[in-house]
Amino acid sequence: MSKLAPIAGTVVAATGAAHFVAPQAFASINQAAFPQNTGEWIKRNGATELALGLGLLSRRTRKLAAVGLVAYSAFLGSRVAANRKG
Repeated sequence: MSKLAPIAGTVVAATGAAHFVAPQAFASINQAAFPQNTGEWIKRNGATELALGLGLLSRRTRKLAAVGLVAYSAFLGSRVAANRKG
């Protein structure tokens, strides 16, 4: 994981930053997960991904950031699933 973590961290952090540069690119997934206040959630998710990605870049915070990324992914997936049911 030590060689993959900096690459993954860079990708996750860049994706998080992209939420602020091109929010329309993230509108559909955020709409599926958060039908109310989608614009606000785009920013929240961008900030979360940016922080988690930066966390993966440092050896001191890598394990915590990896756990956070798994939890964050599960949270988003559960939100999409909950909103598909009705």
